[in-house]
Amino acid sequence: MRSPDVVRVYTQMYFMSPHPQIGQQITFFYTHNLNASIKFYEEMLGFELWLDQGTCRIYTVSSSGYLGLCQTSEISTPSADNQSSVIFTLVTQQVDEWFEYLKERGIKFEKPPTLNEKYNIYHCFLRDPSGYLIEIQRFETKK
Repeated sequence: MRSPDVVRVYTQMYFMSPHPQIGQQITFFYTHNLNASIKFYEEMLGFELWLDQGTCRIYTVSSSGYLGLCQTSEISTPSADNQSSVIFTLVTQQVDEWFEYLKERGIKFEKPPTLNEKYNIYHCFLRDPSGYLIEIQRFETKK
């Protein structure tokens, strides 16, 4: 018969992840106009400020996901080509509601809500004041 300590160690080894755990995630966007980005993410999307570092502000997106907005100079900002290769995706069941909510506030969409059959998602696209692409999407369930 095994002792409880041996069983506990074996159980921990068996069920442990092969890598250290990640508790939170932050995506950082660099912007030439921090005030315009603050207004967009606070007033239009309703994100709450989690940490104010002066020239960098971090917002709560979900229980463990965050978005950082950092003021930057012309020299250190990624090119527009790099900005267009990034998609910041917000996953929600309320894609149409977000579309209407933001449209009523004057946000222009690059693509209205559409079903993407290939990936079985329903989504729309818009850009933030710095040109970053934002996708609002839900995963469709198989029928």
